[in-house]
Amino acid sequence: MDPKDIKKEYTNGSVTVVWQSGKCIHSGNCVRNNPEVFQPKEKPWINIEGSSTEKIISTVDKCPSGALTYYKNK
Repeated sequence: MDPKDIKKEYTNGSVTVVWQSGKCIHSGNCVRNNPEVFQPKEKPWINIEGSSTEKIISTVDKCPSGALTYYKNK
């Protein structure tokens, strides 16, 4: 698999964050806005349990490239 095409999902039960590596422009908005969740030096780099669902959604909404998206779980 081409590393540009990696797609991973992380869920906390109420929201699922989808990360698409090929779209990421490394703006750093996610890390600056929510460092408890978005930790690029860690593996996995998204610690979905790190903050509230509302803060995660707010952070993902600030992603300029669309590499981070989310959907609410039923």
